[in-house]
Amino acid sequence: MNLYQQPPVYLNGEPSVHARLRCEPEDFQVFEQLGFEPDGEGEHQFLYIRKRGENTDWVARQLANFCQLSPRDVSYAGKKDRHAVTEQWFSVHMPGHRASLNWKLFGGDSIEVLRAERHSRKLRLGALSGNRFVLRLRDVSDDAELQARFDSLGVGVPNYFGEQRFGHHYGNIEKGLALIAGQYKERQRHKKGLYISAVRSWLFNHLLSQRIEKGLWSEILDGDVLMINGRQSCFLYDGDPDIAKRMAAGELHLTGPLWGRGELMTQGVARDFEQQALAQQATVCDQLAALGLNQERRALRLSPAELAIERECDGQWLLTFELPAGAFATSVLRELCKWQQSGQE
Repeated sequence: MNLYQQPPVYLNGEPSVHARLRCEPEDFQVFEQLGFEPDGEGEHQFLYIRKRGENTDWVARQLANFCQLSPRDVSYAGKKDRHAVTEQWFSVHMPGHRASLNWKLFGGDSIEVLRAERHSRKLRLGALSGNRFVLRLRDVSDDAELQARFDSLGVGVPNYFGEQRFGHHYGNIEKGLALIAGQYKERQRHKKGLYISAVRSWLFNHLLSQRIEKGLWSEILDGDVLMINGRQSCFLYDGDPDIAKRMAAGELHLTGPLWGRGELMTQGVARDFEQQALAQQATVCDQLAALGLNQERRALRLSPAELAIERECDGQWLLTFELPAGAFATSVLRELCKWQQSGQE
């Protein structure tokens, strides 16, 4: 087994409770939170669309065809799961005084336009504040354990990148490693970025896993870098005794590196730990730095908001929570139970 195929450490031990997920598309619902309202005027038509069992890129192409425009004129803030019921915003560049289209005619049984608003700017990838999830777990093997593990989620979960980042059988990591080593070429820019991102994400997961394994999940090390909850701004720990209280209150999070060029932001003991945790991947780190990527930081802890669970009947539960952009619902689920998606054995 390659190192990147080893599953990261669980915060509270591997769960023994099992459940089924996505038996129906309605069992996995995602509601995009844009973080702003369209301003009501401009060349861009914003469409809030509900889709069932459809791929985000496919819907974007259908929009382009419906509007008789190039696919480059259609954009979205983030891709959403196909095997789910999701609601998300798309934007269509429609300059001039073109007559408004009848959006009720777009879609069908699996696609519905819920809102149509004008906006002065294009919707860009990543321009969302987060997502709200409503997940149904069926055939839960132990209701009592599920409830007990749910109660532990309040302190947060490891902010791991989800399996979908790494591709089928870790194919994205394998291609990324070959690419940065000069052993593989990829002409498509978005695929190249995907493969490189998979490598950086794996290194982050590995370091976070090491920190949990060594009992340093919530312990502040000398020279650690912290991030303010809900923001990307970071600062170096200076020994302030109030920092621990603010961490316990969820206001601050420890961080780990997304590898790139330049010096690590950490210092002292924290920097030594990060360098030692990734010592076996030193060549990979150097190759990433050679690409010109900048050092970045990511919070080690993920704190789901509006976290709730409801037992619908014996062995069936409805889980709801909100996550910021860039976070993975599977990072919450893996601490709760071992799930099996419908049709998988």
